[in-house]
Amino acid sequence: MSKQDSRQGPEVRGNTLRVYLYILQHGPCELKDIQRELGFSTASLASYHLRRLIDVGYAAQDSYGRYLASKDASGEILEGYVKVGTVVVPQLLFASVLFTLLIGYFSVMAYRSASYMPLLAASSVALVAMLWYETARVWRRLASWK
Repeated sequence: MSKQDSRQGPEVRGNTLRVYLYILQHGPCELKDIQRELGFSTASLASYHLRRLIDVGYAAQDSYGRYLASKDASGEILEGYVKVGTVVVPQLLFASVLFTLLIGYFSVMAYRSASYMPLLAASSVALVAMLWYETARVWRRLASWK
């Protein structure tokens, strides 16, 4: 399988992934904006990473010469993540927050009836630990790309 045939997220990493995340979060950008904001030494270096993204279909250039992320490509690169406004967060973050709040509430309720306390405590700790572990694992993967 050639590089051109393989259109999967793992091919986009390092500075190329940083460029993709930047244009995904900021919308249409000019070459100089990308160079300046990402700290590239030359515009040709930013152009190289943009060309790589365009070649695999993750970015495009509009009629004004600005670069933008392709909507259909973000699902492949950011699998396990969701974009909320301009922020990219792990999908499991929402489940982690929800279950943390629910277990906190049920813990207070179980405090009134001590017979439920051991079962609630064991299941709560296991569920919250699993969700936060998965959230942190996915978040670390995104942080390593930046």
